[in-house]
Amino acid sequence: MPKLHSSRYIVSILERFGFVLVSQKGSHGKFKMRAGRVTKIVIVPLAKREIPYGTFRSIVRQSGLSEEEFNI
Repeated sequence: MPKLHSSRYIVSILERFGFVLVSQKGSHGKFKMRAGRVTKIVIVPLAKREIPYGTFRSIVRQSGLSEEEFNI
């Protein structure tokens, strides 16, 4: 079973790669990064201690990063 990450850890990795929190609604934060002509938007649940693996995979897909980049 893959290692589960906390939302705080995922947010720190996203910020390291240039994502910025642009809004928050309830317990979810919207992170945005401009990469050339493409804007990437990632929604992250902020109140969770451990993010389920399926949600983590969705965050990875939305961000355009690889799973290895989250396992620093």
